[in-house]
Amino acid sequence: MQEQRIYGGRDGAVGHVVFNNPAKRNAVSLDMWDGFVGILQDFAKDPEIRCVVVSGAGGKAFVSGADISKFESERANAEAQVRYDAISKQGYESLYEFPKPTIAKITGYCIGGGMNLAACCDLRYCSDGARFGVPAARLGLGYGFMRIERLSRIVGLPRAMEFLFTARQYTAQEAYAMGLVQGVAPEADLDAMVAGITGAIAENAPLTIALAKAAAREIAKPESQQDHSRLAKMAEACFDSDDYKEGRRAFMEKRKPAFKGR
Repeated sequence: MQEQRIYGGRDGAVGHVVFNNPAKRNAVSLDMWDGFVGILQDFAKDPEIRCVVVSGAGGKAFVSGADISKFESERANAEAQVRYDAISKQGYESLYEFPKPTIAKITGYCIGGGMNLAACCDLRYCSDGARFGVPAARLGLGYGFMRIERLSRIVGLPRAMEFLFTARQYTAQEAYAMGLVQGVAPEADLDAMVAGITGAIAENAPLTIALAKAAAREIAKPESQQDHSRLAKMAEACFDSDDYKEGRRAFMEKRKPAFKGR
């Protein structure tokens, strides 16, 4: 499994996806994007998985972006770029639209496509040695609307412009100050920090969490495109669920609830 460029696994109620190309700082090729989408599809179907953690192998990088060594074969011209964009977009959208909470666990470099991948997650936590940047302006490539929009939604438009205009790298502490990450820990403590978050998520009511995530995605849309009726139906389903009954009973009995997602 360790020889695979990307692999997934489950630890209790938590799904893990690992980009495993440490020799190239976990740069992503087309075949890795294909594998990523397949793993997420499997996780979405698994009712036992309550949330997903995305990380990079080796400790030196989360994801450093596209594999530049493959640009000649995969992105040599505009036509090839269209194909690459279609496949990579499917990967990003699969993560962004994933119905359960997603967490980016970031060590080392989070650069270019890695930044976009992290921005597609709901939450981001990093080691104190992590570095963040968008080097598009140093490579002469175009950075698409959705990538800029998602980054600006997290850190604000002026800060996103600074990322793009300067192509500089930011420290973990700077990323925390601007709201790009929700927590910073020494690398030895990062797993425990993320496990605390995933543990809390796994204990809570899945239908309520699914509604919260769906609402967050609707909020990101223009008001004219927001589907409030869908959210209302999801809220009604929460109140009609066995989990709601369990939550009430557990509160009255002063015990932890055991939610089943139904």
